[in-house]
Amino acid sequence: MAKTEHGVGIDLRGSTEKLTDNGKGSSYGPDAEVNGSAIPEENLVDRYGFIGGPQQHSGDSAEVIPIEVLRQREAKWLEMLNSWDKWMAKKHKKVKERCQKGIPPSLRGRAWLYLTGGKVRREQNRGKFQELDSQPGDPKWVDIIERDLHRQFPFHEMFAARGGHGQQDLFRVLKAYTLHRPEEGYCQAQAPIAAVLLMHMPAEDAFWVLVQICEKYLPGYYSTGLEAIQLDGEILYALLRRVSPVAHRHLKKHKLEPILYMTEWFMCAFSRTLPWASVLRVWDMFLCEGVKILFRVGLVLLKCMLGSQEKLKACHGLYETMELLRAIQPQYMREGFLVHEITELPVTEKDIEKEHHAQLRRWKDTHGDLHCKSPPRMHGAKAIMAAEPPSRQDLRQRPTIIVESSLASKMDGVRAEDAKERKKTKEENQKTILPPQETINPYLPSSDPSPLHKHVTVQGSKESLSSAEHDTYL
Repeated sequence: MAKTEHGVGIDLRGSTEKLTDNGKGSSYGPDAEVNGSAIPEENLVDRYGFIGGPQQHSGDSAEVIPIEVLRQREAKWLEMLNSWDKWMAKKHKKVKERCQKGIPPSLRGRAWLYLTGGKVRREQNRGKFQELDSQPGDPKWVDIIERDLHRQFPFHEMFAARGGHGQQDLFRVLKAYTLHRPEEGYCQAQAPIAAVLLMHMPAEDAFWVLVQICEKYLPGYYSTGLEAIQLDGEILYALLRRVSPVAHRHLKKHKLEPILYMTEWFMCAFSRTLPWASVLRVWDMFLCEGVKILFRVGLVLLKCMLGSQEKLKACHGLYETMELLRAIQPQYMREGFLVHEITELPVTEKDIEKEHHAQLRRWKDTHGDLHCKSPPRMHGAKAIMAAEPPSRQDLRQRPTIIVESSLASKMDGVRAEDAKERKKTKEENQKTILPPQETINPYLPSSDPSPLHKHVTVQGSKESLSSAEHDTYL
């Protein structure tokens, strides 16, 4: 298994040492600490919120997008989000292409919520997260979750302070999931997934996207026994034979089981492996196209690191190969290179499903029936929407941070006066001439001002955003 940024592998079903406290964390600065370690004053926050560590933006691994291009992409994404069902039904290829180009940072959280179907789940289960959030939770899971909080991106400004709002929201989301799926409970690999989501959206939205990832994208990954991840390891190994025979032969020769090197890659969706710019691009594609993206990333890394005899000269055994895969060379993880290789690799959903059935047969022959009966895997946003078609009401955006404009207020007053005048004229006409059939204009403006223009006071607060507050306008 690959090491994390601290050199510690994932203990998948919980840990034994409690290292968090319930004290309130302070904002970082010259005298602040990251989970108990002093932050050097020269460490500046990068564009992604990191204040140090290997995933901090170094300037050479990420693509630079001109501001004009970024604004154009934002406008296109806003248009898509306003008519999401039509775009997914008729122009899914264009949605996929735009995800491959990278979702604009300002809209990434909202786009992920729509791509995964988390928006629909939230609308269909209003109040559910608040209900789960208010419950104390199973003490066994609560204790393990608390011990894991400090391990999740400790060099990110959101999770740096012990007991800070990032860690509090992470606890809320993970605890709520254990109540939502008590038969599954908590798996340590869910924590970095939830943390990435919380960097982009409020706790309620992060919870529903986590539910969708666990139930639709990676079903069975976080269940006791980890059977689903073992099956996917064998699928990856089988696909590698076609993509890079040299790498496949080397792993087979040294009896390096897939679960030893790909578990953290897949279960954490590469969030603890790649530079942050690459993590975000991989997630944009993964949440659009499904698990095939994780397979492609894994295959690209294995091919790049082990795909030629020249590269294997220093790998004399299992230990050296594991060390090589724990320290993937930076040039293979750069955003531009990695995205190009992922999109060009010819591995499809059909390839994965065909190999999945073959591995299921082998599993049954060697291990018997699966103990965990997980639901069928959905290959991306289109499959999820097709399986559970949403209503337009479920997809409607509900922004509540409204900037009241004096011009808008005047226009509302003018519209209201116009409506009253038209109503008065109509009544007078009806007194003199009664038409055989009354025609009602459905487009007459209402006499009441639009509820969207009611004054909303946004007060400054240190509390985390609610799901109703996260929509902003460019």
